[in-house]
Amino acid sequence: MSDLSTQLQKLVIASGNAGKVEEFRAYLADLGLTLIPKPDSIDVEETGITFIENARLKASQVAIATGGWALADDSGLEVIALNNAPGVLSARYADTDSDRINRVLQELGNSSHREAQFVCAIAIASPDGAIAAEAIGICKGTIADAPRGNGGFGYDPIFLVPQLQQTFGEIYPEVKAKISHRALALDILRSKLESLVGSHYSA
Repeated sequence: MSDLSTQLQKLVIASGNAGKVEEFRAYLADLGLTLIPKPDSIDVEETGITFIENARLKASQVAIATGGWALADDSGLEVIALNNAPGVLSARYADTDSDRINRVLQELGNSSHREAQFVCAIAIASPDGAIAAEAIGICKGTIADAPRGNGGFGYDPIFLVPQLQQTFGEIYPEVKAKISHRALALDILRSKLESLVGSHYSA
């Protein structure tokens, strides 16, 4: 498709998570794209067994359903001592963020092995559903003994960044925007996305 740059002016963010949508808006603000939240009427079942499978699935189906370009991510927390749980079930591990956090802390208990990582897989699909670009970002850390901070969303209050000795719930948004799993995945995607929108920003 030779006219990709003229086509990709609007991008549907295939997520119902307001926190994620706002993060994408911040990360992609300088590309001149119009970002549109996914219509509530579109609900894609996440049947993949990996983050990238789910990202591809959501991006493709949302692109086809809306007739436009779509960006989807699937992300979650992997706790090494819990055999990488909650993993792809991160958003479904319990009914609320606080319940999900409590379940992880209860299952981990007093274990000294608290290594964990946030994983983010992102896929971009063209209007016909074809995957045009994808990337995976990983941010390594540990699980705090208890929630700390009121920032972020999801598991952020218990994800401790060792070099900062702060959780994602405590650090400033502009710091998280540089080191998070989502930021790292977008960094990988950036050159491809710039090409698609016809931009010429430096990486």
